[in-house]
Amino acid sequence: MKVKAVSSNRKEAREYQTPSSGLFFKVKNVLYEKKSKYQKIEIIQNDFYGRVLFLDGLVQTTEKDEFFYHEMLVQPALCSCRQPERVLIIGGGDGGALREVLKHSVEKAWLVEIDQEVIRACEQYFPWLEASLSDPRAELAIADGFDFIQKTKERFDVILVDSSDPVGPSAILHARDFYFKLKKVLRPGGIIAAQSGSQLLHLKEHGQKAKFLKKMFSISRFYSAPVPTYPVGTWCYNFLSDQIDPLKVKKLRIPAGLKYYNEEIHRASFAQPVFFKQAIR
Repeated sequence: MKVKAVSSNRKEAREYQTPSSGLFFKVKNVLYEKKSKYQKIEIIQNDFYGRVLFLDGLVQTTEKDEFFYHEMLVQPALCSCRQPERVLIIGGGDGGALREVLKHSVEKAWLVEIDQEVIRACEQYFPWLEASLSDPRAELAIADGFDFIQKTKERFDVILVDSSDPVGPSAILHARDFYFKLKKVLRPGGIIAAQSGSQLLHLKEHGQKAKFLKKMFSISRFYSAPVPTYPVGTWCYNFLSDQIDPLKVKKLRIPAGLKYYNEEIHRASFAQPVFFKQAIR
């Protein structure tokens, strides 16, 4: 369904990433603005970043730099998995993660997004979503991710958690119970990759998460990469498995056409600075 663009006199969009700092975007046009059942959805046009998606005033994706985030959420897990046939994506209504998954020879990929209005807006303004959803291997489920994994009878080779940050309403998707339920629907030898938040701003949450994930999975590693428009610029992810260590995979199955991820990036992304190691120890 196409959504009519709205007009606005707004000249700037600002995201405060801390109480005293953040990002601003000069607004060339407001392309979309709507309050859904769950959140406020806005898409603006910026001269440098192109189309920018905000949810509740927070940047989710931009045309200019989305590949940093989506490739690094998806590719380390998919490229490390021996045979990624069935893939589950929780969140990610902008479609970038689904696009990256479909670069592999998967049999089926589920996209579970709670907000139908996010899907509708992004289908119109981010063409890769509509193209990905038209792929016969893709299946869209409008559902709460937590409820979906409790009810599904499917089992997955790779699960990708493209949730919001580990604070506020999305904290449940970073909690022990959620990961316990994810593990129950993971095939033997499977991998979970999840966005984990800002390397600098969410240190307390990373430390809390590290404690229970190390007990739950034989292999639990953090990795990180830059995302220019995300808070403080460096973003963290979890790589979880009982059998596959991303640093011991002999041959990564890297698809063609990537813009950021490669074998050197894969190895380097698992190195962590001293302050971060201390926080998760």
